Amino acid sequence: MNRLHLHLVSDSTGETLETVAKAALAQFDSVETIKHFWPMVRSEGHLTRIMVDIAQNPGLVLYTMVNADVRRTLEAKCRALGLPMVAAIDPVVHALSQMLGQTAKARPGGQHMLDAAYFARVEAIQYTIAHDDGVGHENWEEADILLAGVSRSSKTPTSIYLANRGYKTANIPIVLESPPPDNLFSLKHPLVVGLVTSADRLVQIRRNRLLSLNQMPDTDYVDQEAVQRELAYARRMFADNGWPVIDVTRRSIEEAAAAIINLYNERHAGEALA
Repeated sequence: MNRLHLHLVSDSTGETLETVAKAALAQFDSVETIKHFWPMVRSEGHLTRIMVDIAQNPGLVLYTMVNADVRRTLEAKCRALGLPMVAAIDPVVHALSQMLGQTAKARPGGQHMLDAAYFARVEAIQYTIAHDDGVGHENWEEADILLAGVSRSSKTPTSIYLANRGYKTANIPIVLESPPPDNLFSLKHPLVVGLVTSADRLVQIRRNRLLSLNQMPDTDYVDQEAVQRELAYARRMFADNGWPVIDVTRRSIEEAAAAIINLYNERHAGEALA
């Protein structure tokens, strides 16, 4: 197994570097990565202090730095130590500068500005938390997206992810013995999306859930035939109402959310053309 020290040096929160590093590392097998996070590095004094640890744990330095003086110092110190370094977003910024005919502003953490989009995202998160698992159905018309699915079909984590992307998201469990509120079938504003998964996968997830709660995994909740009836009931409901369906069996939360956002954008594009 390869072992790698990865230093993420940023003059902001470091979220961009973390995302880039995660995406890149996913392309390699059998790598033990030791990540060193160095956020909010905005002075040469701060940089000098962290370089001590970087020198003691040599590896790849991934950085985003808009202050020219601090950046030059970081690059000079890395060269002196013989460490490889990559400016993570430089190619994109350079290409945008060329296309737009503008010089990029040296503004650390510009994507985290407290603008209207930021506060809209906060509002989306608050709404989503307050409308989890069928709660607050009288306010569903305010949602951008409503996710429906049987128990343990990833409704809540997908909702939270969508909220972090700025979408007000409610979700409702589909239960055989308990029909959903009537207003679910008359919603106009939200995009209603059904989430389904394979019965085998659902039984496995539910069984693990019961075991984690120290409960006996021998109920209809994890019975194969009962689960198949649940899924068939949910699929029939989705089809009867013309709701799009996402199969999350082999999809990560991020992949499922991306598919949902694509459906949402297609719907709004169609409305705009109409």
